[in-house]
Amino acid sequence: MEAPPKHRLHSGLRLWEFPDQYVIEPTDGSAAPCLDISRLDGSMKLIDQVAECNSLRVPKIRSIFGVVGMLKLLAGSYLVVVTESESVGSFLGHTIFKINSLKVLPCDHSLKNSPEEQKKVETDFSRLLNVAERTNGLYFSYEINLTLSAQRLHDLGDESKSLPLWRQAEPRFLWNNYMLEVLIDNKLDQFLLPVIQGSFHSFQTAIGRDIVDITLIARRCTRRNGTRMWRRGADPDGYVANFVESEQIVHMNGYTSSFVQIRGSMPFMWDQIVDLTYKPKFEIVQPEEAARIAERHFLDLRKKYGSVLAVDLVNKHGGEGRLSERFAGAMQHINGDDVRYLHFDFHHICGHIHFERLAILYEQMEDFLDKNGYFLLNEKGEKMKEQSGIVRTNCIDCLDRTNVTQSMIGRKMLELQLRRIGVFGAEEAISSHLNFDERYKILWANHGDDISIQYSGTPALKGDFVRYGRRTVQGVLNDGWNALARYYLNNFADGTKQDAIDLVQGHYIVAVSRDMAPVPRKGGLEAVANFPVALAVVLISLWFATMSVKRAGSDYRHLFFSLVWTGISVAVAAVMRANGRIFCNRPRLHKPRP
Repeated sequence: MEAPPKHRLHSGLRLWEFPDQYVIEPTDGSAAPCLDISRLDGSMKLIDQVAECNSLRVPKIRSIFGVVGMLKLLAGSYLVVVTESESVGSFLGHTIFKINSLKVLPCDHSLKNSPEEQKKVETDFSRLLNVAERTNGLYFSYEINLTLSAQRLHDLGDESKSLPLWRQAEPRFLWNNYMLEVLIDNKLDQFLLPVIQGSFHSFQTAIGRDIVDITLIARRCTRRNGTRMWRRGADPDGYVANFVESEQIVHMNGYTSSFVQIRGSMPFMWDQIVDLTYKPKFEIVQPEEAARIAERHFLDLRKKYGSVLAVDLVNKHGGEGRLSERFAGAMQHINGDDVRYLHFDFHHICGHIHFERLAILYEQMEDFLDKNGYFLLNEKGEKMKEQSGIVRTNCIDCLDRTNVTQSMIGRKMLELQLRRIGVFGAEEAISSHLNFDERYKILWANHGDDISIQYSGTPALKGDFVRYGRRTVQGVLNDGWNALARYYLNNFADGTKQDAIDLVQGHYIVAVSRDMAPVPRKGGLEAVANFPVALAVVLISLWFATMSVKRAGSDYRHLFFSLVWTGISVAVAAVMRANGRIFCNRPRLHKPRP
């Protein structure tokens, strides 16, 4: 599992920032060469040691914790490094680090000789890199491949285990896959830091005299990565939005056991175009292609995971019902021994408080879980069981209802694992161990919040049930606030964030031929359209209308002015609604990677 010495990543680095170059010096005692990067054009080479400093070349010096990669824009290249990280636990005995801060280092001195128009375009793109610097939920290890589950790591052949970590990695879960290409071309294996996006949490607890280690890790797929309203459904190749693999691992008495489940948007082409309404209409795109795309999606899942149980939690009626009907229709051509579709109307059956009714769902999937099992190693590292199938869960966002459902499934499977290891009796449950139960709920609540923040910008809704086992007044209030925050972010912030994601993950390649065309100037309403200003006008107009009504009495002038201010409020609100496409912050980098 661990890379051999000649490929081992540098676990300590020092960055020297000279006026004309960056030098990255290993400080882990390996006596390896330094990496020299030109600030003129981003070219790289290995050098034996850092050049001597003088009064004309005074460097800034800082410690860094890894090289994430490099991006090339129109004229400059941009190096991305880890400037802050912290240890958050261990995965199969190897330390895991969370990235707390990224830094983009420009290698763009050649930009000085570029045309003015090119400089403007470069500046626009480089601003997106500043957004990318704030990406959260990034994790890495210097010693082990985080992109693979415990079962897949165990099944790696000796030849694969001898490769550098980036060569062992599963590309769809490698967050910096595109950014590593330049370093790969330069054969810089010891500087190539594989990074995943997702979540990592763990805890220890005691059951009698036994110590149990529980770890929960999420791996986010990069194929159709993005933000909530700007990445829905599937692409023509069957890759779906918000696809996340969640692995729950238990260590106890020398045994190691893991259980994997996945989530992902409904696998056909559909979207929601934000237009300032709270819940934009669902639009099914190319419905005639739904069956083919779904078939391609599930074929890929079967190759990677084995049998698939697709659990669909969306409403049976309304706009969600149309999507569910399309999903069910597409699945009629796919259902068989290896793939099964199960619809469970979460809101109708569980409402907003009766989540214990998920037991009805568990009864319907229990046979599948018993048959396909989980992965188990004994004290000698020998495989005793393997997981041969996967539960795929979805709701609309694959966040809130999905989190509650996956935590229920994870709990049931952990109890089965602990019974198999011999720690739990036949009827014993996690809920009978108060400390264990409390920490397990918090584990899954944090897991759900992390996944939700990356996709929607806010913690998960219904998180109080996962965290406390019941709905609370504070939880309902938090859900209301988070729903409003999602509305604002989806409409007025996520477009830029989507552009940044597409840029750093190579879904959009910057090229002179496509990006040098001048951006058309906005005119008329679009030139002054600004949601905060418009909202302020509405609120001020309503306030004046209220004051005028209070003073009206028999004074028709005040009554007249109250009608005027009310009219202004309604007019501006109508313009905001009608011109949602102007006020909304939309992605601009919509062209596919060539």
